[in-house]
Amino acid sequence: MRRKTKVPPAPLPQRLGIDPVRLRLPVGGAWATVRDHLVDRLPVPPSLIDSMLGEGAVVGADGPLAPDAPYVPGAFIWYHRDFPEEAVVPFPITVVHRDENLVIADKPHFMAMAPRGQHVTQTALARLRRELDLPTLSPAHRLDRLTAGLAMFVIRPEHRAAYQGLFQDRLVRKEYEAIAPYDPALDLPRTVSSRIVKEHGILAAQEVPGAPNSESRIELAEHRGALGRYRLAPVTGRTHQLRVHMCSLGVPILADPLYPEVLPGIALDDFSRPLQLLARSLEFTDPVSGARHSFRSGRTLESWPADGTRPRL
Repeated sequence: MRRKTKVPPAPLPQRLGIDPVRLRLPVGGAWATVRDHLVDRLPVPPSLIDSMLGEGAVVGADGPLAPDAPYVPGAFIWYHRDFPEEAVVPFPITVVHRDENLVIADKPHFMAMAPRGQHVTQTALARLRRELDLPTLSPAHRLDRLTAGLAMFVIRPEHRAAYQGLFQDRLVRKEYEAIAPYDPALDLPRTVSSRIVKEHGILAAQEVPGAPNSESRIELAEHRGALGRYRLAPVTGRTHQLRVHMCSLGVPILADPLYPEVLPGIALDDFSRPLQLLARSLEFTDPVSGARHSFRSGRTLESWPADGTRPRL
């Protein structure tokens, strides 16, 4: 049985809510110094690596590494990467609930859940870590960057698997709200099942032949003229599932840049047309405390005014 390598705690603090990069030096490596390995491994100019080592910005378990630090197979090192330039998401993320184990946040449109690609410091995770001073916070599930609404975060690392398991085992009752075209000929409510595939590097997911791997319950709550307000209850959690299923019914969600067709590149600082999809509620039994929780988003979808005036298209 292979023994699991014990990872020491990071000797560098977070920066802007982001953990330092951690690398393990390959056991079979034949480099003379850490610098030699980093020059071969990292896609950056050698001069940048020299600068980082000279400033003490590359750290081992015992402290900063010297520019000529010897290569030690299997050792861990840490450093902070340069963050990409990001447009500031100009909307607050609000906290609906916080206890010793959980944070339930009400996420705005356009804010990614966790650091990835071009979205790093302006993500829900990084902002909540900074604003709440909770460096160990981690997401329990995924929520699209363009979708607003309720998102669950775990405070203590030892409880992360228990809360993530709620979603993996389908023990969370989730309800979404969407604004989309109204089709009087569409027979609702109904359950939509299909096989959804999302390929790496391709923006839009696709429905393909084969055994279904996704299921959504779709209901019409009300309609006004050409628009309908829909209640969506996903049973599974495939990428873009609700967006794909609504589109497959011929009623794509308003302001969706991917379905039914991928629109030309939209600037990351264009916040003018939020996707009309909201994670409205979460209900579950807390796997740690045993408490029964029910949370509801305080956000509204702007294309469905409450005063009966003409909806924004």
